[in-house]
Amino acid sequence: MDQTSEKKAFILTIDDDEINNMLLGAILEEEYEVVSILSGEKAIEFLKGRKPDLILLDLNMPGMNGFQVLEYLKQDKDLKEIPVIMLTAEMDQETEVKGIQSGAFDFLHKPYIPTLILTHVHRTLELISLQKRMQERINIQIQTTMNQLASTKRLFKQMVFALAKTIDAKDPYTNGHSQRVADYSREIAFRAGKSKTYQRKIFFIALLHDIGKIGVSGQVLNKPDKLTPSEYSSIKVHPIIGSSILSSVQEMEELQVGARSHHERYDGTGYPDGLAGQAIPEKARIIAVADVYDAMTSKRSYRDILPQEVVREELVKAKGTQLDPKFTDIMLQMIDEDVEYRMHE
Repeated sequence: MDQTSEKKAFILTIDDDEINNMLLGAILEEEYEVVSILSGEKAIEFLKGRKPDLILLDLNMPGMNGFQVLEYLKQDKDLKEIPVIMLTAEMDQETEVKGIQSGAFDFLHKPYIPTLILTHVHRTLELISLQKRMQERINIQIQTTMNQLASTKRLFKQMVFALAKTIDAKDPYTNGHSQRVADYSREIAFRAGKSKTYQRKIFFIALLHDIGKIGVSGQVLNKPDKLTPSEYSSIKVHPIIGSSILSSVQEMEELQVGARSHHERYDGTGYPDGLAGQAIPEKARIIAVADVYDAMTSKRSYRDILPQEVVREELVKAKGTQLDPKFTDIMLQMIDEDVEYRMHE
């Protein structure tokens, strides 16, 4: 675009002295569009209809003085970013400090020196323009980073779901187990008053709680008969395998918590670490309740789905021994609300 056709910056001068306004207009009008107003009150009315690029504001005016006008500008969300140069006949450092602290961009002293006024105005407008360009670049970079982060999160989510399906595919009788345990765990966390971030995390942690079964023979997992001591030992290793697999995932360091500790028992007789009570990570205690419920309400190679009253009785027995009492009570409440016994479907 040709420079002569570029839109001139719009400057508003506010001074109760008409001669001062005329002088400022004469100095600035060749390069800028200038509007002069004789009082703070009239300036505020004017600003409701049009927004300048720069305001030159006299400090000492009857009615609303310069500080009062400046305070109004800085409290208005649509006007607070307009740069303000204060005009004063006083060479008072305390006044200037107060002005800068109140949001003034610069000070000009009377009597006006044309070259000095033009220099201050040029510099202010250039700095504001530079600030806007830098903010635009920062905003673009922030948006780009957020888009990349969102893409990474989507990829992470897709990979977690894919891994969960891989786990469940090893045992046709537990198809959908990981998803259900994740859903139950999130619901327990919600009812326990946990934050949305906590609920989101436990959902993904629960999705991969059985990932260690990848390292266990399918014949052992699908065996309809009672496991031999050797086979049971191989099953008991899967929390360690799962923890090892997930320990290198930096996206969510807690992922391994569910994999390693969901078979710990509240009374300390679980595996692999023999943790007890509150020493068991809280998310693992929630997942353990969800896991036990789904195990009893899913068809297995060695039995059918258990009746709801039996499931409830078993959870009551496990409360405080195998399972955390607080989270078991929440699951019992969920069962009592599930009058048609459809939650497991």
